[in-house]
Amino acid sequence: MGKMKNYLWVICLFLLGKASAQDPHFSQFFSSPLTLNPAFTGKFFGTYRVAGNYRNQWPTINNAFTTTTGSIDFHILQDNIAPNDTWGVGFVGYNDNSANGAVKFNYASFSTAYHKGLDEDGNHQLGAGFQVTYANMLINTANLKFEDQLTSSGFTGVTSEVFNNASLQSNYIDVNAGLLYNGSTNERNNFYFGLSLYHINRPKQQFTGAIYNLNPRATLNAGGYFPLGTATTMHVSALQMFQGGASETMFGGALQLTADPDAYKPTSFYAGAWIRFKDAIIPYLGMEYQDFRLGLSYDYNSSALSTASQNRGGIELSLIYVRRPNTDRPVNCPKF
Repeated sequence: MGKMKNYLWVICLFLLGKASAQDPHFSQFFSSPLTLNPAFTGKFFGTYRVAGNYRNQWPTINNAFTTTTGSIDFHILQDNIAPNDTWGVGFVGYNDNSANGAVKFNYASFSTAYHKGLDEDGNHQLGAGFQVTYANMLINTANLKFEDQLTSSGFTGVTSEVFNNASLQSNYIDVNAGLLYNGSTNERNNFYFGLSLYHINRPKQQFTGAIYNLNPRATLNAGGYFPLGTATTMHVSALQMFQGGASETMFGGALQLTADPDAYKPTSFYAGAWIRFKDAIIPYLGMEYQDFRLGLSYDYNSSALSTASQNRGGIELSLIYVRRPNTDRPVNCPKF
């Protein structure tokens, strides 16, 4: 029997998506703000923010799922709105490949959010965000490979699937929205709570006459950070997602150790872990230098799938750059 990989299960998962599948997601959800909640658009301390993420899920299966995203968001009209308000605009590019590139999703999104100050100093804000996405899905059947099958005579024969090297394609417009509350009581703490809803319009994916409506995805997320000492800060965050008949629960935190707390842009190191309930333990390491923050995590699979995955869930890398202005009074914003 040849060493061809079996990708039929990928197609099966997609066809079952109408009932219970979940969107692609990141374990470092806190490092991909515009795919978590449109209301995070513009919610940062700085002039503009650039974020990138890469995830390779189940590496023991040849390129089973690889996901990348890049985004940029910035503030607009700051001289024309109240000083304790913020208006943000952002753009997101998102790619998700399955079955060694045979199944490809590509997304392009525009986001905007307005954050209204609830007090005179802007320490508490309530934000509302809106996002519209153009999505494209392509199945390149020429790249689909299947295991050989047993014939009636007991010999191994070639598979009988015939696609004629066709490409199946679907395009649609997606609408997402979210709310976000953010607050702080001093310059060293912050807390936030968000609610987002994706696929509000239940867009249609259509292939060879069959139509699949995407189920809405609802996400609750919350977190904050607080000092444990002069050079130590604790960050915690959690989320709960629902989509169709599926759900996901994540929670955890990381300890921030600052090398020189009195520096204008101090260097910090992060160490912590998150848990995906009934699925994986996710250790995290990070470093913040100047305006950059780098994060690395690895999913250690602890579910019933661990036999097939060999406990390997996925490696993930994130990089965020925030152009911070020169000011003596930083604005505290969600970080994890």
